[in-house]
Amino acid sequence: MPLLARRALILALFLGLLPALSFAGTKLTNEYDLKAAFMFHFAQFVEWPPAALPERNTPLTIGIFGEDPFGKILDEMVANETVHGHRLVVRRFRNVSQVDSCHILFISPSETRRLDTILPRLNRRSVLTVGETKDFAQRSGIIGFVITQKRLRLAVNLAGLTISSKLLRQSEIVGPLRMQQ
Repeated sequence: MPLLARRALILALFLGLLPALSFAGTKLTNEYDLKAAFMFHFAQFVEWPPAALPERNTPLTIGIFGEDPFGKILDEMVANETVHGHRLVVRRFRNVSQVDSCHILFISPSETRRLDTILPRLNRRSVLTVGETKDFAQRSGIIGFVITQKRLRLAVNLAGLTISSKLLRQSEIVGPLRMQQ
């Protein structure tokens, strides 16, 4: 299937039939291809404050923090693409201090042990944090990928950025976990 047709199919499923996004038993794609497609499309459903994208030529950066489970698929997906006039770029980070002008940041499971120190530093900025570790959104991340009944679902924490109702309708809205005293 050509890449453009595959993107259109994924977007159609994403917008209207999220429960139908099942990667088990289908040849459409693998788990990280689907997650890369979601990362690409999140840029269309989130509104950043003007200071986060100050100029028309400021690229919209999708970052990967820690080990990269996507390989080259995310880079290929965003190559020559724009969202709201901003060119999409992919960067990889190993240290939270490197995360400067990132707009969407996938935090790899390799960073699970450091998550409670990483997220507070990023949540002060306009960064859409995305992860797949257990209770990611409840732990102050913004979007958590959750696999239930062999389907990819989203858990969204409404802290921080403005997220389109089109995305929210397809998601489980969660809040932060209360810390035990």
